[in-house]
Amino acid sequence: MAALTPTDIANMALGILTEAPIDNLNEDSKAARLCNLHFETTREAALQKHAWVFAVKRVEVDPAETSGAWRWVYEMPADALRILPVMDGDIEIDWTREGSQVLTHCGGTRVMRYVANIIDPNDWPAVFTEVLAAALAVKIAHPLTGKSNMVQMAKDAYSDAVREALRVNAIEKKGHCPRSSWIEARGGTYRGNARARHGAGW
Repeated sequence: MAALTPTDIANMALGILTEAPIDNLNEDSKAARLCNLHFETTREAALQKHAWVFAVKRVEVDPAETSGAWRWVYEMPADALRILPVMDGDIEIDWTREGSQVLTHCGGTRVMRYVANIIDPNDWPAVFTEVLAAALAVKIAHPLTGKSNMVQMAKDAYSDAVREALRVNAIEKKGHCPRSSWIEARGGTYRGNARARHGAGW
């Protein structure tokens, strides 16, 4: 099977709009210029919007102590587009993102999960490729065709592609594992938050 390229995905987007294909993104045509202009930002946005299982990575990071309102700061991985909930065991702790840093009140070495900037189209599942092609079609539909029905056609294709991709994404995720046999034995669930577990003074 031939390697997939950004031009292939641009042509998938153009196909949704019933436009002629291009030879490459750098050719001197209106369709190529629009696809080239929007391709990278559309790809990053499509990745950021959901916790796609193929794009989720985890890395062990150590913090630096600060003197600000948040006591600890972790540097985000260079390829991170979106940070997933920061956990202490199976409880989400208070955290915030500022620029390329993640700030928390809890220190210590921590496993950070994030959505990575996966650039190579051959590392994407087919369902995400279809999402990106449809998202690109939405971006270029009006400036390329000037037709409102083509914009709606692209939006419908995008909605269908996202729906199917999220269904597959959900199936690929593993089921929930009970947090504690102690809780199970008592027929209860843990509904406390991070501050309740650690105390308000952390």
